[in-house]
Amino acid sequence: MYILDENIPDDQRQLLYGRHIQSYQIGHEIGCKGMKDSEIIPFLLGLPAPTFFTRDKGFYNRRLCHSRFCIICLAVGQHEVADFVYRILKHSDLYTKAKRMGKVILATHAGIRILKVKSTKETCAVWTCSRQKQ
Repeated sequence: MYILDENIPDDQRQLLYGRHIQSYQIGHEIGCKGMKDSEIIPFLLGLPAPTFFTRDKGFYNRRLCHSRFCIICLAVGQHEVADFVYRILKHSDLYTKAKRMGKVILATHAGIRILKVKSTKETCAVWTCSRQKQ
């Protein structure tokens, strides 16, 4: 289940839909309009294994790592969100729900930084063109 923060523009949600990526935006299809950041984590815990996309870099925090969800912070322009969501979901390290759960991720133009539950180290990944088919 892909959850978009309220700070993601509607046109980007529509672009994801056009790429057959079903997502739910807080304040529109799911949750309440104007949810505070402090309400989002308990909300995510009530959902079945969500991946939460936000442009709020304050969510890139080791304390937010939890095995039942993934948080992806997009440090990109507001009109680049759909492209980066698509790239993340196709990345060889992140293309399955199992590979994403328990992580807090920061996606930038330069690459991907990853915090993992039960780990004290931050890992990095580079952008790949697409995952390899086996």
